[in-house]
Amino acid sequence: MSALQTQIRKRLHEARRVLVTSHVRPDGDAIGSLLALGLGLANLGKEVQLVLSDGLPASFKHLPGSDLIREKSEGDFDLVVTVDCSDLKRAGPALGGRKPDLVIDHHATNEAFGNLNLIEPEAVATASALMRHMPAWGMVITPQMAAGLLTGLITDTLGFRTPNTTPECLRQAADLLETGAEMHDLYYRSMIRRTFPAARYWGAGLSSLQKADGIIWATLTLEARRDSGYGGNDDADLINIVSAIEGSDVTLMFVEQKNGSVKVSWRASNPQVDVSQVALQFGGGGHKAAAGAEVDGGLAEVQERILDATRRVIKGQTGIP
Repeated sequence: MSALQTQIRKRLHEARRVLVTSHVRPDGDAIGSLLALGLGLANLGKEVQLVLSDGLPASFKHLPGSDLIREKSEGDFDLVVTVDCSDLKRAGPALGGRKPDLVIDHHATNEAFGNLNLIEPEAVATASALMRHMPAWGMVITPQMAAGLLTGLITDTLGFRTPNTTPECLRQAADLLETGAEMHDLYYRSMIRRTFPAARYWGAGLSSLQKADGIIWATLTLEARRDSGYGGNDDADLINIVSAIEGSDVTLMFVEQKNGSVKVSWRASNPQVDVSQVALQFGGGGHKAAAGAEVDGGLAEVQERILDATRRVIKGQTGIP
């Protein structure tokens, strides 16, 4: 066991009250990793609070332990852990300005903002990184924990379809199935099933599609969200549909926010293009093929800036004159 792993195990076992949190607008890997680690710590006899500043999306309320998630922490903690979170800003208000004791993540753009940092960019998901190490930390993966971990693997690989899907990831999924996780149900709930308001919201986004300079992009306005009845502040995973359209190097999604900012998501279909480098320019981050940022400003102004920066990165990384 490495020195870092020894330190992590020591901190986990010495702690009595633990806060575990993840990033704002949590996805399946954030939620699944949060639940798996939280339940694992609870099984070790720890008093655990699981906090997501933006709350739990309805589409993940089926996961075991989801009823334990709250939007605000309460009391003091002798151990604070973030999972699947690349920087302090993305953690939102859950940390209350406190530096995490332990950061567990797989984003290449992670800023190593904890006292201890377990960052494994080669892992397809934070759930995958947790699976590598939880047994060495003294945690037995139960069927309830397996459901969260498998959800993390499924969602961050888009159903085992992304280029970074590895033999290790597939072996981990098989191990989780043997533990008791149900692939068909978790896959359906996280990747296929959508609500009627989400489908109407998609319709508004698809009607906005544009294409130029190797980029396909769509826009979701506050008006579209209101008219559709969609309750989230994200794109309802429309980016995964739009990124399947052929004929582009990069797909972009712009989602207008109530606070005067725009949530931007990038997906790269051209393996030469690293969209995380664009996201970093705007205070975001992510992976080579998938990244995001929240950019202050009006929708039209942010779109112009993002499209211009994305065009420049495409030209620079692909050698286009």
